[in-house]
Amino acid sequence: MNDARRRRRGRLGLVSVVSAMSLLLSSCFLGTAAGPIRQGELAGPVADVKSMDGLKISIGSKNFSENIILGKMAVSLLASAGADVTDLTNIPGSAAARQAQLEGQIEAMWEYTGTGWITYLGHTDPIPDEQKQYVAVRDEDLEKNDLVWLPPAPMNNTYGFAITPEVKKRFGITKLSEIQKLPVKERTFCVESEFTNRPDGLPGMLKTYDIPLGRNGVPQSNLKTYQTGAVYSATAKGECNFGEVFTTDGRIVALDLTVLEDDRSYFPKYNVSLVVNEDILEDYPQIEELFAPVTEKLTDEVLLKLNAQVDVEGKEPVDVAFDWLKKEGFVK
Repeated sequence: MNDARRRRRGRLGLVSVVSAMSLLLSSCFLGTAAGPIRQGELAGPVADVKSMDGLKISIGSKNFSENIILGKMAVSLLASAGADVTDLTNIPGSAAARQAQLEGQIEAMWEYTGTGWITYLGHTDPIPDEQKQYVAVRDEDLEKNDLVWLPPAPMNNTYGFAITPEVKKRFGITKLSEIQKLPVKERTFCVESEFTNRPDGLPGMLKTYDIPLGRNGVPQSNLKTYQTGAVYSATAKGECNFGEVFTTDGRIVALDLTVLEDDRSYFPKYNVSLVVNEDILEDYPQIEELFAPVTEKLTDEVLLKLNAQVDVEGKEPVDVAFDWLKKEGFVK
């Protein structure tokens, strides 16, 4: 780590004193997600990655299924490469997880480009091109926070709106732009309460698609708010015509929902990338080589199936993650 960045780390340490209460709060929640660490022997395209014997590293994740599964993959891969890994997955909330990484309590975590750009770095307008969005967040987070965003996965866990087979048959629509053609009474939405206020949420989406909030567009009475998981079942039960979803959520497949095309590219790109503290990566550059072929395999289709194994079939994330690594030939 160069001197300038070491100084920035020093300044960050001073900032952490000021924010001691929030750090203490987040620290209280930092514990393992329970269960064993599953590891094997590196195989296939990562078989020749240099051993990481001597590396002590803490891996974090947020507390929703997809991020926990990905966190468990990182734990298994690094342990299989010889690292001494502390499992700190399942941290409640993006803010606490991010704070933990900024303070060095965790040293690697899978993160989403859109979250990094808008939520962490404070930008209001997403960059429509996936690669340009990645490069922008990569460069700024390295410069400001000494965090390295490894090359992202093809998967894009962004927001979307899903419909049931019955709604699809009744209206014959496949794109968000076609909602405008429907009668006002049919423009009904099931959403999380946060989504009605987010900078990348419902108001901006409706504006992009020329549908005003209000009497002649989407009246307040057409909006029903739920907790995250409840939106899926409410949509499937027909309590609204359009349900807010995350596009790699396994319940989309399980409930036979169809995600409408975002044909005006409103929603930000949320490609996932392993974010590693720069000093760790400088000492162990083979981490990038270890994760590159794994990350390339993480498509929307793969995550939909893995997430469904946890959210629908009730499997443990640690088993889903390790079994997939083994199936794909990364460990044996």
